[in-house]
Amino acid sequence: MIPIKSERDLRVMRRACAIAAKVLDDLCLMAKEGVSTWQLDQAAKQFMQKYGCRSACYKYRNDSLRYPGYICISVNDQLIHGIGNKDVILKSGDIVSMDVSIVYQGFVGDNTRTVYIGEVSPEVRRLVEATDKALHLGIAKARQGNRVGDISAAIQEYVESCGYGVIEEFTGHGVGKHMHEEPAIPNYGKPGTGPLLKAGMTLAIEPMITMGSPEIYIGDDGWTVYTADGKPSCHIEHTVLVTNDEPEILTLPSNF
Repeated sequence: MIPIKSERDLRVMRRACAIAAKVLDDLCLMAKEGVSTWQLDQAAKQFMQKYGCRSACYKYRNDSLRYPGYICISVNDQLIHGIGNKDVILKSGDIVSMDVSIVYQGFVGDNTRTVYIGEVSPEVRRLVEATDKALHLGIAKARQGNRVGDISAAIQEYVESCGYGVIEEFTGHGVGKHMHEEPAIPNYGKPGTGPLLKAGMTLAIEPMITMGSPEIYIGDDGWTVYTADGKPSCHIEHTVLVTNDEPEILTLPSNF
């Protein structure tokens, strides 16, 4: 990706990310027992209209298959790319990952959060907490002069120290005028390797972690990714700006 240098473009990118965070925050407040994932998807559409943006993933193409939802909603053993469904009703003990990616004035804001529904098991809570910790360890490495492998290695080292599986088939990515830009940001790697990080880069860093085996498969809808062993998974993501100093998390609800 080309680092953002224009003050105007950076201002719009910050706003796009703040809106994405606000939409996600509103959805997290809605995610309760008895709510269907389809209701969450439709609410996302309404929130986006309210805040003057549009979904970046609606009708997004994977080869010839267009994504039908406004956000990705993945429950329990669904790792990523789950599609809102009237028949999937959230219940106590579930965890749900909501991936919100929006377009605002030509720039994309992208973020994901995994939330608890009712009372969840201590094992599931530890998985989510570890994924969040791994994300922030990765973000801390998003500094000018570091390399992508520094982010990747920080995530992998912590996740595997917790005994969890790291997904290799899907990665984080650059984000700006397009939802997916270079560089790819794997959740595994070696320090000091990969593309050089430069001030002005905006990166979607997103650990995707499984409680058990890292083996996955894609469901019959052509989109939803499941854990092969049926165990829970977690996905958390922020868009981060590389600066001359500390990395700046752009997708915080407080930025709205």
